[in-house]
Amino acid sequence: MTFKSLASFTMLCTFIAFSFTTFISCDSKRPRKEFVTFEEMQDPTNDTLSDWSNVPAGLQSSFITIDVRAPKSVAPEIMVRKSEKVTGWKGEKVSAQLLLWTAQDVNQVELEFDDFTSESAIIPATAAQARFVRYVMTDEFAGGCGHRKPEDFAASLSADMLDNLDNFNIEANTVRPVWLTIDIPADAVAGNYKGKLSLYAERDFVEDFEIEIEVVDQLLPEPSEWVYHLDLWQHPSAVARVHNLEMWSNAHFEKMRPVMKMLADAGQKVITATLNKDPWNNQSYDAYADMIIWTKNKDQSWSFDYTIFDKWVEFMMDLGTDNMINCYSLLTWNNQVHYNDMEKGELVTLELKAQSDEYAEFWSVFLKDFTKHLKEKGWLEITNIAMDERSPADMQATMKVLETSAPELGVSLADNHKSYKEYPGIKDISVGASSEVDKADITLRRAEGLITTWYVCCADPFANMFTFSAPAEPVYAAWHTVAGDFDGMLRWAYNSWVENPLTDSRFRTWPAGDTYMVYPDARSSIRFERLIEGIQDAEKIRILRKQYKEENSDESLEKLNKLEEAIAYFYTLEPSDDWNHKLNEAKKLLN
Repeated sequence: MTFKSLASFTMLCTFIAFSFTTFISCDSKRPRKEFVTFEEMQDPTNDTLSDWSNVPAGLQSSFITIDVRAPKSVAPEIMVRKSEKVTGWKGEKVSAQLLLWTAQDVNQVELEFDDFTSESAIIPATAAQARFVRYVMTDEFAGGCGHRKPEDFAASLSADMLDNLDNFNIEANTVRPVWLTIDIPADAVAGNYKGKLSLYAERDFVEDFEIEIEVVDQLLPEPSEWVYHLDLWQHPSAVARVHNLEMWSNAHFEKMRPVMKMLADAGQKVITATLNKDPWNNQSYDAYADMIIWTKNKDQSWSFDYTIFDKWVEFMMDLGTDNMINCYSLLTWNNQVHYNDMEKGELVTLELKAQSDEYAEFWSVFLKDFTKHLKEKGWLEITNIAMDERSPADMQATMKVLETSAPELGVSLADNHKSYKEYPGIKDISVGASSEVDKADITLRRAEGLITTWYVCCADPFANMFTFSAPAEPVYAAWHTVAGDFDGMLRWAYNSWVENPLTDSRFRTWPAGDTYMVYPDARSSIRFERLIEGIQDAEKIRILRKQYKEENSDESLEKLNKLEEAIAYFYTLEPSDDWNHKLNEAKKLLN
């Protein structure tokens, strides 16, 4: 098509501009995009005094390792790399990190992938994703657990959240990491693929980067088929509060859907449910809302409304988390329970000690009714009554009540008393990181279909998942799971969000980031992506062990021996200074 005059071209541009809701420029630049987001907190460190005078004009860029969190206000002094190579199995998710920085304001920064091509196949560009990394305020481990006044702990900004924005404005004298994720298709052809990542700024092309994907001729199963027992505790109330939604409303469930789907896609095995009053005495920013409504009728009989409990469990199962339901708790942190008293016309709160007759009487009526309900729903075999860090004396009393009133129910315990040997028949037990666990006990439990995991909490400096933790620590944790022969790992909070989770990860009682792994509106994090990476490693180890043993050749057994030697290093939670290097070397063996 040609235009006879400038006026004709101008008329066409005007027509296009009015024909679409999004303005389309008639120059050669990319379409203008709106940039709406929240403001990050100001950097409180002396990094803001970093000298940026030697940074060239324009937007600077380089690939960097995924094992670092780049400080926001420090001008990078690095060996610039414009190409990157990642290696993974078919079906595996792999990551890379691109760093952008500038001494001047740069607006509308965008990234786009092209297809990745080998000599005989293509991995489509849609398999890759680029997410701008956001900075949240963090603190330091210091003494670990205990009440915290922000002014008493060193604060800094940490690169952690992976935002879902399609463009970003970068301020002068700052850096902005970009997290790159590639989901290698399960049906990909093994081989080397090359693709292009294009960078744009101010609606203009800036430069291209080369990314190579080496696809190993091995298949990682779907997350639903992973054996690794992942147990991250969910917190529905936090979602309702952050988004100002009515608790348990349809809108609330819809807002939880992408958050909990992200968890299911990480291989989550357990649904976190509650039985009565907040089991943890409101240790989080938000109290846990009731899932089961207890009512004592005027004739002194009891009624239990399972409507919300059923809706929550079915919701999580529909998303793919359906292996286990852990119900907290017969042992609440303050020994309190509550119920609607129809005769008094009020909500009554009781404090019941586990060793008391009143405790046994109170819980026995419910447990019998609950067992009947679970049978009707077909959930009895996967449901546990769960306790968190309760004393052996209380546990023994509770076990007696369960044996008498609900012997068909399973039991789950997070054990920080080094008492796991006292409960050999518990279906699901997770021991604190400081506990020594006999591998023979794990083997025996596994043979009986029982689950044994481990966990970290505010007391554990390594390998943890605070917002200031080294990015590779969640990967190390998974290798520790394998080295200790555990079935998986528990962590107490998937989304117990603090007051302002998008910008400030600190909390009143624990090191920053201890209460949540992901962010509102299904924003992932570097910590969560690395956690998944570690679980993938554990699954790959499981597959290779089986494969090498079945092959039973000199070559395969030699490979197996090398792998086992590498795994043995991760048995400790007090590693050498070069632990990150040893981790990366061990990961290479998997490929």
